[in-house]
Amino acid sequence: MDSQVMVALALSLVGGLSTSLGALFVIISDAPNLKMLGLLQGFAAGLMLSISFLDLAHNAMNSIGFLKGNLWFFAGVIFFGVIANFIPEPTLAPSVDAKNKKKNDDGGKDVMKKHRRQVLYSGIITAIGISLHNFPEGMAVFLGSMKGLRVGLNLALAIALHNIPEGVAVALPVYFATQDKWQAFKLATLSGFAEPLGVVIVAYLFPSSLDPEILEGLLAAVGGVMAFLTLHEMLPLAFDYAGQKQAVKAVFLGMAFMSASLYFLEISLPKEISL
Repeated sequence: MDSQVMVALALSLVGGLSTSLGALFVIISDAPNLKMLGLLQGFAAGLMLSISFLDLAHNAMNSIGFLKGNLWFFAGVIFFGVIANFIPEPTLAPSVDAKNKKKNDDGGKDVMKKHRRQVLYSGIITAIGISLHNFPEGMAVFLGSMKGLRVGLNLALAIALHNIPEGVAVALPVYFATQDKWQAFKLATLSGFAEPLGVVIVAYLFPSSLDPEILEGLLAAVGGVMAFLTLHEMLPLAFDYAGQKQAVKAVFLGMAFMSASLYFLEISLPKEISL
């Protein structure tokens, strides 16, 4: 059993560390511009919405029923909606009626500072959302590895492929907000570590006694949290920076990418196991 756990842990690290590869693409490039940041925010929003509705909530409704799945999902929405009321948010309204140029310059700096704060907050939210998604992926890698090395390896490689843009989605806003390449790389890498953590939790804390209904319900609630975060934080930023038309295109591109990668994950899994 221990050797199987070690194999699953190694495979989940392959998938998890591919977020670092995405972050690497960000930090070796030039400083990101606002339009690119907006497009990436839109793309990340599409990833998150696809994970929320087409993966977590969808699977929960299939497993525990439409009503229970929805109740768990909206419990997650309400939970984070309440929390969001206590999180101070900067407003992005620039002052246009400044009396003199000096005031205008100070206002511009202030607005830029607020932009950076909101972008950093958005990057941290993305990291949390992706970590929550990576956690059940780690569980799936573990369960797949129990079926055999080939299944676990296929699953880990498929996960690694779609974790690369997730790493970009975390690192880019953090890099823009802090101008610190190491911080951007570190946060993206940490979000990937949720995957091997999922292996450890399943292997050691819940040995063969996971209640499937509670697990699916919690994942549906995670989907609700992610949907709220995406619509509340990421989409407004994408619209601000890239414009509504371009941002919407980026959102659907992100959804299409994640849907395709989820499909390849699904066909990599044995019939007994589902993401």
